[in-house]
Amino acid sequence: MKSFGMGLLGAGLVIALATGGDVRAQKAKPDAGVKKVFDMMLGAIKDNDRAAFIAHGTAAVKEGTTQEIMDQFQKLLGGRLKKEYQADYLCQLKQAGHQVHLWKLAFKDGGDDVVIRIAFKDAKVGGFFLQ
Repeated sequence: MKSFGMGLLGAGLVIALATGGDVRAQKAKPDAGVKKVFDMMLGAIKDNDRAAFIAHGTAAVKEGTTQEIMDQFQKLLGGRLKKEYQADYLCQLKQAGHQVHLWKLAFKDGGDDVVIRIAFKDAKVGGFFLQ
């Protein structure tokens, strides 16, 4: 096991030397269409606008996203989205036949960060989750 670990360390050193010592990961970027939908959905939460929130959703999302759910999203995030925050794209995952995109929202109010997961299938939003 020690030789395996040393091999990885050695490989990392070779990569660092070959790149001039700069081995920082490049920041992930979402597809422009995915980013546009994300921004629209955050705006819909901020404005408590159910129609805008479900505009790019599957039939199940349109049917399942009630005004009560929108009220909860607005209660949890609406006020905070009206203030200063930063949205950082984290990554894309393949899960259960969906392309899932993760963002981190960090708020200037000093409160907890939020991770948002948006699942797309066939260019439609199949799920929206807060963590």
